[in-house]
Amino acid sequence: MKLILTADVPNLGAPGDVVEVKDGYGRNYLLPRKFAIPATRGAEKQVEQIRRAQKARQIRDLGHAREVAGQLGNLSVTVKAKAANDSGRLFGSVTPAQVVDAVKAAGGPVLDRHAVEVSSSIKTVGTHPVTVRLHPEVTAELQVAVVAS
Repeated sequence: MKLILTADVPNLGAPGDVVEVKDGYGRNYLLPRKFAIPATRGAEKQVEQIRRAQKARQIRDLGHAREVAGQLGNLSVTVKAKAANDSGRLFGSVTPAQVVDAVKAAGGPVLDRHAVEVSSSIKTVGTHPVTVRLHPEVTAELQVAVVAS
């Protein structure tokens, strides 16, 4: 199956890449999650548009990625979430979008929510590690403090 990627897929490619994958992988994983679109003549014309949109959101180069990683390392990020009485359990969990908003509110750089990887769902009050994939060669570890609101 020939597809055009719309998002960065690890071990496969970057947005705008035309890839050949097995039918099941494309039909059951990439297409439902909007990571790719079928490669048609009309869609191939959109490849350049997809690449331009991704470049606007992307970290410029390796040096810039390391600079942003340094900024994230010095940042104190706090996410406010609704919690049950005194048990420390949250109603729901903290999402990558909430982490991106908290980084921005703390004075950090603007991040893409798809670059934020929460290892296990954050469902308790406390400090939790979050990984931010800034560049294929640069990842930053970020400590997120979750407090009850």
